[in-house]
Amino acid sequence: FPFTLHGFHSDNGSEFINHTVEKLLNKLLVEQTKSRPRHSNDNGLVESKNGAVIRKHMGYGYIASEHALEIQVFYERYLNPYLNFHRPCGQPEIVVDAKGKEKRIYRRYATPWETFQNLPQAASYLKPGQDMEVLKRIADAESDTDSARKMKGAKSKLFVDISQEKRRA
Repeated sequence: FPFTLHGFHSDNGSEFINHTVEKLLNKLLVEQTKSRPRHSNDNGLVESKNGAVIRKHMGYGYIASEHALEIQVFYERYLNPYLNFHRPCGQPEIVVDAKGKEKRIYRRYATPWETFQNLPQAASYLKPGQDMEVLKRIADAESDTDSARKMKGAKSKLFVDISQEKRRA
């Protein structure tokens, strides 16, 4: 993760509200804020990502904790690079109508990397030791289609491995 974190907003799930996460965030000097219980629209960005990305790629089923390392490796090597460097997403533009009501419209589609590069002084948001050229080399290392194929192949292998392990158990 190439950016310095300043804040961490989560829901109230035990995967986010626990001593391990608290200890990590305190060590990194990151402030944690939480959504209100039973108000999924408090964290619309996360909820939309869960639906459009996580559920699409990982499904709705329970995945046992013994597979966490394999899934983390898949995220780091395949899914995250695909999402950040190769998968375009809508960039909202807020338009105010005659009555003053704000509406989001999506005219521009770009990858998070493309959007980040267009920020003024983008490099200033990177962690010490991170470099725009290194990120550019990662983005340019393969085409969007090749990245998607590689990610899909790795995902298929991951799920085959997990299902075979379940059958052996």
